[in-house]
Amino acid sequence: MQPADHSTSSLDAHWHELVAGTSIAIGEAAVLLIGPPGAGKSDLALRLIDGGAKLIADDLTELHRQGDGLAASYPAAAPADLRGCMEVRGLGIMPVPAVATAQPLRLIVELTAPIERMPEPATRHYGGIAVPCLHLAAFEASAPAKLRLAVAAAAGHIMTPL
Repeated sequence: MQPADHSTSSLDAHWHELVAGTSIAIGEAAVLLIGPPGAGKSDLALRLIDGGAKLIADDLTELHRQGDGLAASYPAAAPADLRGCMEVRGLGIMPVPAVATAQPLRLIVELTAPIERMPEPATRHYGGIAVPCLHLAAFEASAPAKLRLAVAAAAGHIMTPL
């Protein structure tokens, strides 16, 4: 099944969209984690935050145009007192290290299983802009390391896969 194309016919500078997903910042690169309920978005985000990443938004992320690309931010209409907090199963709503401003979206990670060993490059489109998309199994122990490698490759810090 092909993912929905969220592209628009015009590249409107005022375009924005709310996306069901958790976003984190690794350095200055935003990563949007998407998948069905229970797929492990918050679990993977928490493991990445424990390793130095910062929360952008939990469960609902606002995407908007930023120059020639997209940025991810905490939704403008969301309650201000939940900024910098995430729902942690078994603990409740907890404060975590977070960024205060929008970050450039560099990667979308769709949490699915099983994962292909050698997948073809994939993208998802929002606002008429293609963003690299990676499929991961959130609960694999190596998921945070794979995601960090993918962010470094997307940023051009390491060679992309052959």
